[in-house]
Amino acid sequence: MSAPGVLSFTQQVWEQVLAKMKRALVYLDAACAESLHWGCGSTRLLEAVGSPACHLREFEPDAAGGGAEQPKAVFVLSCLLKGRTVETLRDIIRRSHFQYCVVVTAVSHAVHLTANHVPAAAAAELEGQQPVFEQLEEKLCEWMGNLNYTAEVLHAPLLLAPVAPYLALTPSFASLFPLLPQDVHLLNSARPDKRRMGSLAEVDATALTPELLLQIRCLVSGLSSLCEHLGVREECFAVGSFSRIIASDLANYAPAKNRRKTASGRASVVFVDRTLDLTGAVGHHGDNLVEKIISVLPQLPGHTNDVMVNMVELTALQAKEENHNMVAPGCLAQSNDTAAKALWEALLSTKHKEAVMEVRRHLVEAASRENLPIKMSMGRVTPGQLTSYIQLFKNNHKALMNHCGLLQLGLATVQTLKHPQTAKWDNFLAFERLLLQDLQLGTPDVNINVPLFRGMTSRTSYMKKARGH
Repeated sequence: MSAPGVLSFTQQVWEQVLAKMKRALVYLDAACAESLHWGCGSTRLLEAVGSPACHLREFEPDAAGGGAEQPKAVFVLSCLLKGRTVETLRDIIRRSHFQYCVVVTAVSHAVHLTANHVPAAAAAELEGQQPVFEQLEEKLCEWMGNLNYTAEVLHAPLLLAPVAPYLALTPSFASLFPLLPQDVHLLNSARPDKRRMGSLAEVDATALTPELLLQIRCLVSGLSSLCEHLGVREECFAVGSFSRIIASDLANYAPAKNRRKTASGRASVVFVDRTLDLTGAVGHHGDNLVEKIISVLPQLPGHTNDVMVNMVELTALQAKEENHNMVAPGCLAQSNDTAAKALWEALLSTKHKEAVMEVRRHLVEAASRENLPIKMSMGRVTPGQLTSYIQLFKNNHKALMNHCGLLQLGLATVQTLKHPQTAKWDNFLAFERLLLQDLQLGTPDVNINVPLFRGMTSRTSYMKKARGH
């Protein structure tokens, strides 16, 4: 086991879940699929299932059930086992022939008690018991049609999608966003005049909707599990009104209080409202290749943090637009390829120019190890040069398989460098600097900045089209 960190935390939790999957029909929701995608990869899931034909399905109301030859099912879900989620479980199981069902939820039993309006004092008395999960287990057997069948409901904190050893994302909370000033008016509409708030600074947990409070508690529960894995007693800091509410909830979370009593290490956790630094997310001043790749390539369906890489270049198909959907896309996550992971981590932390040179170096080294007839060229790295290196692997099946992850990252780089939107990146950066100068002078020149707004309109339209919105 590696040193405690976000990657080892995710992998350790997934190993516990994968241990339940032998010869099972597996249902995943989008957030858990993304966590698996970055943390272990689909190959590890296939190994865990172990049957000649792995049946993996998306958890949705219309998902196909299991046939008579599929008696076991595992559901891996990122959400509360309540409402529409339980209805979907019921419908899938009833149209199947399951005799053994395992339901894994990323939400702890303590949060399920909160969702079922169990008072804090009563919840404390239930420590070590899981009545909500036990009741659902009985329902699962009922839906399978035989109370003697086997059902298990487990909690596994599948919170993170570890993009790198030092960087993890939370796909199940992609829609969780800080409150905006106009939200104060909506919150006030449900409060008496004497208790109305004047600004975001006055908003506290008691003013939030039950749905939002539950979403915060789900995040807090996952973060507490991460701190437990790391063996730390956290100190919480917050920048922004919404972050203050989350930090306060983590500080007062009952299971976290008990955990801190025995923790040997210490850690600082800083929560920051994204709305306090929107220019960092939408500006073009970041000189990073990964930022450009994610900005211009189409989003991988069902994912929040990965893109589709066109792999037609490595096939016998002509590189025509109508052929792009005939070949499964590549992606950025390469959890089972050591060399590709090393390149990916380098791309995350280096500037654009150095990153492109790093891609060339890895391609050259891979081609040399496979004894491919590579022609070295120094100087500026061009998309054509990278393409010529990638094409060397095209007709060599062994080399293609050995370096598939690296080739996906190489093609992502080529497609980004050749993308028409990338050529406009420096223009956007120049316009942003001009705008900043004008704002500093206090006399914005409208004529200078008109191209900026025209360009941004064009970029917004393009991004919507690329993302399918």
